[in-house]
Order: sequence, then C-alpha cells, then structure tokens
Amino acid sequence: MKRPKHAMEVFQLLEKSNCRECGEKTCLAFAGAVYQGRRTLGDCPHLDRQMVAAFAAVADDGAGSVADDFLEKMRQQAARLDFHEVAERIGGRSDGDRLTVKILGKDFSVDRKGKFFSELHMLPWVIAPFLTYVLTCRGRRLRGEWVSLRELRGGAERYPLFNRRVEMAMQQIADRYTDLFADLVDLFQGRQIESHFDSDISVVLPVFPLAPLMICYWRAEEGMDSDLLLFFDRSADDNIGIDSAYTLAAGLTQMFEKLAQRHGVSFDQVSAGSSR
Repeated sequence: MKRPKHAMEVFQLLEKSNCRECGEKTCLAFAGAVYQGRRTLGDCPHLDRQMVAAFAAVADDGAGSVADDFLEKMRQQAARLDFHEVAERIGGRSDGDRLTVKILGKDFSVDRKGKFFSELHMLPWVIAPFLTYVLTCRGRRLRGEWVSLRELRGGAERYPLFNRRVEMAMQQIADRYTDLFADLVDLFQGRQIESHFDSDISVVLPVFPLAPLMICYWRAEEGMDSDLLLFFDRSADDNIGIDSAYTLAAGLTQMFEKLAQRHGVSFDQVSAGSSR
C-alpha cells in the first residue's frame, strides 16, 4: 500500500490522548511515523480491528496485513452462510449465489466466492460493517426510539471520542455546506422528518435496512452556537453493534467532507470551525 497523502489523514483517526502506549510521545508523532512508513495504523492500541480494517484502504497507510486478515476471516464466514436465511433476517435479498443489501439506498452484494459488488464504488469503510451486519445482525425490528451512541452497549466510554471525531466534525461541515442535508436526501435516499429533540433539521439515512441513522442539526442563534448530534435506533445494539455504529458514522463524516470539498468548502475551512 502507498503512504497516506499526509500525516493529518492518520491523525484524524486517532483519539488524540497522547497516551504513549504505542511507544511514541504524542499521537501526532505516531501519525508522522505511520506516514513515514515506520509504523502501521494497527499499532495504535485504541483503534479496534474493525476500525483499522474499515479505514486501511482510505488512509492507505500500510495497515493492510491487519485489515486483510480480519476481513478475510469474515469474508469466508459470510460465503458459507445460507444466503436466503440471511436475507430474510437482515432485510436483504438473495438469488442463492449472491446476497444483496441496500446501503444508503444502493445495492451492496457478496457472492459465494466472497467477492463484493457495489453501487457505492466499494467505499472501504462500508466493508467491515457490511460483513458484521451479515454475520451478526439479529433481525430486530426497528423500534422508532432514537438514542445517542453513548446509550448503546459499550457506548458510554467511546462517546467522548465519537463526539469529537464525528459529531463535531460533521457539525462544522453542516455550518459551511448549506446544501448538505438536501444532498443527503437526493444522493443517499435520506428523508427529512419532523423535528426531533427540537432540532431545526432532522434527516434519517437508511444506512442498513435494519440500522438507520438520524442526524439532527440546530442552527446557530444569537448567543448560541450551532449543534449537530447523531442518533441510532434502539435496535442497533442487536442489529449492528457499537463498533459498526462508530465506523459507519466516522466513514460518513469523511464522505461528507468530500462532498463539501466538491462544493467549494475546503477541509481547512471545515476543520478550522469553532467548536460547540
């Protein structure tokens, strides 16, 4: 794999705690070491295997051996499943030789050889959650009860990082990219719904058939900053789990950054925005 374009691509994935457990003095020093090829993303003790697998191809940082081993095991397990049974359980469809699931309104499939087919241009951050969904989704019906990531099992300890890395980053994008929510509806079959939690805008994205994501945005008002929070259906505990919920939201944030760049909003403008 090639190196990332710059160390900041790696730094964005880290929790920025400067814990030194990787052997480097700071998270920025670790990111620089990954960029230089001296370390791999998998050397960070605070990134789970799914996160490494999901972002290895995005960061292109030499973490391939960790990601490839992890994904290959999951791929082999998925290929041995009864596709018809799985399709019924997870809200997908199958012709017996290929299992297909709608992700953000687009078809994403795996066949008996473990080969993927996608209308999403094979977004790397989708693969690990897709396989996890296929293997572990318990098929719970959506409850219509929206909860924060911190309310999911194992989410309390992960929420502070999730809030910084995902919600705050997405909020800064929404502040500057005025067409973000309209594009989410048009491009990814999202649907704008009645206001939840007194938000100004509430959009639901069909990430997986049994794992939607709701984005709530509050515009800035006099004396108050804007705000953005993400919510999952309560059934997410049994249908995707905390790792996939985290990885999918982080991947969406990166995708929104690219959308913003196409609309003339530079990453520097987004990342320089004020925090809540």
